Amino acid sequence: MSQKISRRVMLKGVGVTMALPWLESMSGWGNGAGSTPSAAAHPRRFAALFMGNGISPKNWSAKGAGADMELSKSLEPLAALRPRLNVISGLFNKHATGVGIHPGQTGNILSGAALQKGAVLRGGVSVDQVLAAHFGDETAQPSLVLGCEQPITGYHESNFSMAYSSHISWQNANSPVPMEVYPSLAFDSLFDNQGSRRTLSILDRVQEQTAALNQQVSHADRAKLDEYLTSVREVEKRVERTRAHKDRADEKASDRGRPTLTMPRPDNGLPEDIREHMRLMCDIIALAFQTDKTRVATLLLCRDLSGLFYPFLDVRTAHHPTSHEDNSDAYERVTRYYVSQLAYLAGRLAAMPEGDTTVLDNSCLLFVSNMWSGSQHDSGKLPVLLVGGLGGQIATGRVLDYTGRGDDNRKICSLYLSLMNRMGVKADHFGDAAEPLAGF
Repeated sequence: MSQKISRRVMLKGVGVTMALPWLESMSGWGNGAGSTPSAAAHPRRFAALFMGNGISPKNWSAKGAGADMELSKSLEPLAALRPRLNVISGLFNKHATGVGIHPGQTGNILSGAALQKGAVLRGGVSVDQVLAAHFGDETAQPSLVLGCEQPITGYHESNFSMAYSSHISWQNANSPVPMEVYPSLAFDSLFDNQGSRRTLSILDRVQEQTAALNQQVSHADRAKLDEYLTSVREVEKRVERTRAHKDRADEKASDRGRPTLTMPRPDNGLPEDIREHMRLMCDIIALAFQTDKTRVATLLLCRDLSGLFYPFLDVRTAHHPTSHEDNSDAYERVTRYYVSQLAYLAGRLAAMPEGDTTVLDNSCLLFVSNMWSGSQHDSGKLPVLLVGGLGGQIATGRVLDYTGRGDDNRKICSLYLSLMNRMGVKADHFGDAAEPLAGF
């Protein structure tokens, strides 16, 4: 019979630290003496996934409830997750309307703040960073802020900075949180992988400690630990390919005397295949949530005014111009592909057990875009999906429609306020909302 061991036990090697997933042999969650969750409680996590330029409006709908929910074509990737899904329509972001297109509709998607035009950035703290501050003492890393497309600079014709189009996570009114777009660097951050040996296998460097831990945990936990290490190794192998590409890109950029990220893909070292890039970033979030490295993440799948291409979808133009034909079959395929990324991350979390629950059961994944229609640049309502029950705090398997309820009753910031409250942040207002979302 194994004895309970501290949740703070980690596997450590030369220049690397591996946090561990939930194991029945461990005594609880948290990062140190300041941790508040009881041993029986599982952490609540939040992740926001963002798709720029809207969705395919005529292919975005749902009706019914639970396992019998009927999903439209673009939402079909979520079919297996219907009992854990909420499809929410009619919400809007007041300060993103009537201000001009693109940047003014994007930089406040998670804050609801009024944005300032011109050279000085001014907006508001995003909901993910409010949560990150709340959990800061309980996890090793306050949040993960990831992206699959590099930021752009300059100004839009509306006189808003393109920084608003490039970032959804904001640490204060003036500054976005630096976004990591390289999978290799995000992976290294997750495992504190540093020094000259960072290109060597993490698992090899913690091999002795792994063997010692296997002697202390239950038979069931040994199987869970082996499954976790196998997953890490699989991600590590894929990351190493992207690391080599980045190293070559850094050398080229140095020769040309310019920052690597200002070069076009793939010369900037980002994965040329966007499918692999997105999957890797989702896998890194999943590992971070599984090990309680962080409880908060954002993933900018593509920025507003995106220049990504999708040859694998038989789409001939880049994302942004394709969104101007948002009722086309091509943009429906793009929309459905992005929804499949949410389904992929949710599926990864659903496969990670935590006692009688899963990591997905204790999480809330938000999928949102900055507008409804790319052809109309219409942000009068937003496409919103939620997956996961947040440890029983959210009823799921629902279709919620706030259209026609009046602007005061359909604020997306009211949804954020509700999520904050259910994650333990007892706030009486957020953004332009002073009340939680009614009926949620």
